[in-house]
Amino acid sequence: MSLNHIRPWRNIYRRKSRQIMVGNVPVGGDAPITVQTMTNTLTTDVKATIAQVQAAADAGADIVRVSVPDVESSKALKEIVREVTVPIVADIHFHYKRGIEAAEAGAACLRINPGNIGDEKRVKEVIKAARDNNCSIRIGVNAGSLERHLLEKYGEPCPDAMVESGMDHIKILQDNDFHEFKISCKASDVFMAAAAYQQLAEATDAPIHLGITEAGGLTSGTIKSAIGMGNLLWMGIGDTIRVSLSADPVEEVKVGYEILKSLGLRHRGVNIISCPSCARQGFDVIKTVEALERRLEHIKTPMSLSIIGCVVNGPGEALMTDVGFTGGGNGSGMVYLAGKQSHKLGNKGMIDHIVEQVEARAEAIEAETQAAEQAAE
Repeated sequence: MSLNHIRPWRNIYRRKSRQIMVGNVPVGGDAPITVQTMTNTLTTDVKATIAQVQAAADAGADIVRVSVPDVESSKALKEIVREVTVPIVADIHFHYKRGIEAAEAGAACLRINPGNIGDEKRVKEVIKAARDNNCSIRIGVNAGSLERHLLEKYGEPCPDAMVESGMDHIKILQDNDFHEFKISCKASDVFMAAAAYQQLAEATDAPIHLGITEAGGLTSGTIKSAIGMGNLLWMGIGDTIRVSLSADPVEEVKVGYEILKSLGLRHRGVNIISCPSCARQGFDVIKTVEALERRLEHIKTPMSLSIIGCVVNGPGEALMTDVGFTGGGNGSGMVYLAGKQSHKLGNKGMIDHIVEQVEARAEAIEAETQAAEQAAE
C-alpha cells in the first residue's frame, strides 16, 4: 500500500515475498492481496459448480478452489475451467493421481496437503505434472491433518509442528527445482494459526495464503476470521486470503473484502459507514442501511458512503466520505457530496436518491481515474 505521511499510524508494511502466478493472477510481491473462496457444490454437477464459481467471481473473487475427490470430478474440472473467468485451484487430498489429472485438466494451481498426499515419490509426480502444465502449487498445512511423525514428535498439533511440516514440503519442491508455490498453515484455533503464520513468515519468502480453517457459521466465522487474519494482515503478513465459513461462498468473498477494506489494504465497492442508531435518529438507520447494501451491490468502484442518524457525528463522518446523509428534524436530513454540504433531503424517497448520488459519484470517480491513466501514458 502507499505510505500515508499525514497519518503514519495507518501504514501497514507488507512482508516482502516473491511473486508467483495463479493462472493470470499474480500472488505475492507487490501484487494486491487476492481474495479466494471455494465451491461447495458437487464438482461432478458441472452446471451448478460453474454457476457458483461465476457468482463468486461477480462478488469479487480473484481465485476459486474446487474439490477434486475422484476421477469423475477430474473430468468435470476440464469443462469447468473452460467455462469460467477466474483461475481454478484444484483441491487434492489422499489421491496424488487426482493432482496429475487436475493439472492436465487446466487447473491454475494445485492445493496439496503434505499430511495426506503420499510419499515423496508421489509428490514428485505431482510436481512434474504441475511443471508440464504451467500450474502452481499451494502447500496446504492443516493442524487437523499433520503427519504422524510430527504428532509423535510434538505430542499434539502446535505451531512448531505446522511450520516444520510446511518447511519439509517446501524442501521437496525446491529439491525438484520447483518454485511456483505458495503456502498456508491453517488451524481452527486462532492462537495456533496466528503463531504458526508468524513463524512461517520468518522462515520463508514464499507467498502466504491466510486462513482460519473451519471458522464456523456466518457470524461466528466472520468474527474469528477477522480477529485471526486481521491481526496478521495488520502485521503485513499475507498475500492471498480465504475466509472459511459454513455459508454461501459469496459471503466468504464479501467478508474477505470487508477485512481488507477495514485495513485499507484493498478496496472494492461501497464502504458504508453507519451508526448503530439510537433515540436521536432522524430516520430508520438499520432498515435504510440494509436496503442500501442490497441496492449498491452492483457498484465496483471503491468509494465511501456515510449513513448517520443524527447530527452528533453525522457531519464529521460526512466530511470524510464521498457521499453522506445525516438525519435531522422534521422528517428530513442533509446530503453531503465529496465531504461538503450539498442539499436537504426528505426521508421519503431518500434511499432512491442516495443510490442515484452514489451511482453518479462512482461514474465521476471512474472518469477521473481514466483521465489520470491516459495523462500518464
